[in-house]
Amino acid sequence: MIVLTKGENMGDIQVGDIKKVTVIGAGLMGAQIGELMARIGKCRVTLVDIKDELVNKGLAGIEQRTEKFFVAKGKMTPEEKKELMGRISGTTDMAQAAAGAEFILEAATENIKIKKELFKKMDESAPSQAIFATNTSYLSITEIASATNRPDKVVGMHFFNPVGVMKLVEVVKGAKTSENTVVVTSDLARLLQKEPVVCWDASYGFLANRAYFAMRMEAVQMVYERVAPPEEIDKALKLGYNLPMGPLELADMGGSWGIYASSEEDRIRELGSEKGKLHPLIRLMVRAGYTGGAGKKGIYDFYKEVLSKMK
Repeated sequence: MIVLTKGENMGDIQVGDIKKVTVIGAGLMGAQIGELMARIGKCRVTLVDIKDELVNKGLAGIEQRTEKFFVAKGKMTPEEKKELMGRISGTTDMAQAAAGAEFILEAATENIKIKKELFKKMDESAPSQAIFATNTSYLSITEIASATNRPDKVVGMHFFNPVGVMKLVEVVKGAKTSENTVVVTSDLARLLQKEPVVCWDASYGFLANRAYFAMRMEAVQMVYERVAPPEEIDKALKLGYNLPMGPLELADMGGSWGIYASSEEDRIRELGSEKGKLHPLIRLMVRAGYTGGAGKKGIYDFYKEVLSKMK
């Protein structure tokens, strides 16, 4: 294992040097990514969030998912689960967590200002050779990297939900991302048994989300026009195009409606008002509390409880 110290001129790291990983954001995505890094990558992982309750919730989620999907199904022994959980810790001290980490992945809220602030703070504490990755699904890697003194070591590493199941990882290059950073991040994705695809950050939504967003918005428009209920639209797309989940039910599960609402300003800035403006149905849903996400209602319930009753 290579021990890195901030400021030492030891050159670029390779994927085999990554032993300690810090994940900023202990929510659903961050916790899943952290678990994958520890379980398959065999890394020591530190989950970071702003409150102890959020950190503990993330750790509890990992423990519960491991018990349900691995131990209960005979894929992991209780001893192996204990060993796994021993490789994962949590803290609210980002500076301490960043110090000594070879790879830091940010999975916080999709807000460019927040991400830039986090990357600036990470840059002050992390070893100079550490790679910074962001799990953003659409924000500019170049702009995020501008908050650091290491834009060559900043990259997008976009996992898809659920992390343990979805094979794709988008590796996204900013204007100054080095080839070594891209190679190491792609190699790490393969180590985690994922399939990386590489693209530039000039494409808002990168690859998969840019194409998928258009289909989802057309499905939203059909609900808005009351062509059919959400479940019928999803059924048609699943059976017609062999999709595992429909775009509307997937958005309900992942909380996409709330994310779209909170990111409207960024979309308009990148795409212009015509393409970036929030769909009126999504705006109405979110204002009424139908944001989707764990334990929250989404477009399925909004249609049944509100839209289908409108005249």
